[in-house]
Order: sequence, then structure tokens, then C-alpha cells
Amino acid sequence: MSHTIFESRYAIGPNESKQLDTKGLRENFLIEKVFSADKIHFVYTHYDRYMAGGAMPVQGKLQLETIDELLKEPYFLSRRELGIINVGGDGKIEVDGTTYEVNHKEALYIGKGAKEVFFSSNDSANPAKFYLNSTPAHQSYPTKRVTKADANKIELGSLETANHRTINQMLLNKVIDTCQLQMGMTELKPGSVWNTMPSHMHDRRMEVYFYFEVPEAQAVSHFMGPIDETRHIWMQNEQAVISPPWSIHSGAGTSNYTFIWGMAGENLDYDDMDKCAITDLR
Repeated sequence: MSHTIFESRYAIGPNESKQLDTKGLRENFLIEKVFSADKIHFVYTHYDRYMAGGAMPVQGKLQLETIDELLKEPYFLSRRELGIINVGGDGKIEVDGTTYEVNHKEALYIGKGAKEVFFSSNDSANPAKFYLNSTPAHQSYPTKRVTKADANKIELGSLETANHRTINQMLLNKVIDTCQLQMGMTELKPGSVWNTMPSHMHDRRMEVYFYFEVPEAQAVSHFMGPIDETRHIWMQNEQAVISPPWSIHSGAGTSNYTFIWGMAGENLDYDDMDKCAITDLR
């Protein structure tokens, strides 16, 4: 019996999104369930054929299986690359017989062509939660572990504008080689709530945001849509949201929090952004 749960979502444009009510917006863009005990969740979005999900091994190993209905390949990474950031307890990832320790807030990149991937937790009482992002790949690059110490760090914002944050660029071309996948983790300082503000767009890349370390009874309002007609989606802890290339991607929480950004598309230029003045948002 397969332990993989998946769904496929087709891409829609900005004109179609204008017709959506709150329920429709959430059904198209919000990923409500990322982790379940001893399951692997995936959402396959047709924006750049990006896949986002999570693996939560508790009782034993979880194997990364191919998904025949979506991939039509003998194994998951036949023509894909995979980025992983652990947001739970310490764990291990085995890639074709080599085992990597991937502890809390550490990352692992697995290149195209890896055949057997297994996830496990060091302690079932505090299981690992491996957040997964995958994109099509044209070339094979080496599997590599990246810790927070290895990350390229950027400090932005200020407490006065409620957006003092540290960006940890982890699976980025400044740190490792990838085909198109890029991932990192942004940690907001206490007292700061805004991320990615001022906003920007990049019609050449889509993104997925995963929010975690949102305190109990708190929430994050994620803003999306064209600059002149924004919408919002209220999100809880450990949920993800798909950001199309035609959309801004910003959020504000009722507390500080941490989020993981992942993106893919035309280029690997992190600074390729079409920036938007705060006063131009509508």
C-alpha cells in the first residue's frame, strides 16, 4: 500500500483568479496539509511543474516513491531534482545507500538520477518533518547537505518597519549547483511580522512559501495577486501557498514566524525582481 498522498492543480491566470471567492482562492493556491505521520504529501502544480510537500517518518523509514499518474517515470528523481529542509526533529535521509544526517533547519539537495531515497527520524517522539520541493531537471548535480552555517545570510528590514529578518539562502547557486530549484529560509525577529516587503514580482519564476514556527492561536495573512488588485489568504502553522509568476508574494503575521521559500523558472538570478513600491499596492 502506498504511503504517498498527492494531488494535481492546473495553472490559472490573473483574469481567472479575479472570479474566485475565498473558497476558490484557497482551493487553488493553499496547501493546507503538508505533514501526516508516516505519510508523504505532494501537491503537483502546473506552474513550472513544481512539486511541494512533506515527509514525516515516525514508526520507520519512508521511501520516496514514483507517482505513476503524474510522473510516468520508473523512480521519482528520474528527471527531477529535490530540495529538502527539515523543520522537525533530527533525522536521516538515505540516498542510494549513502546516509546523510539532516537535523532541524538543515537542508539536503538531491540531484537528478538518484534511485532510492529513504526518510527516517532519530526519535519517534520528536519526528523529523522533511519539507520537500521538487522541479524538473535537465542535468545531474551531486547530493549535498547544507546547514544554516553554510547558508549565505542576508539581514534586511528593521524593527521600526516591522520586517527585521534574516534570509538564509541554502539551496541557491551561490552555495550549491542546481538546475533550477532554489530554496531558503527566512527568520523574522521578535516584534517583526512582515515578509518580502516591499513586494515584488518576477514573471520568469514562480514560488511556494511554507510558513512554520507560527505560535499557537496565531496566524499569517499571505498576500497575492497583481500589484493593483491584491488578495489575501489566511494561513495556519505548517501550511504552504503557491505563488504564480504573475503574483506578488508577501505576508504579515499576528506574531513573528519563519518561512521557507522555494522557486523555479527561467533563471537562477535571485535578485531578478520587478519591485513594487508599497504605496502602489492596491
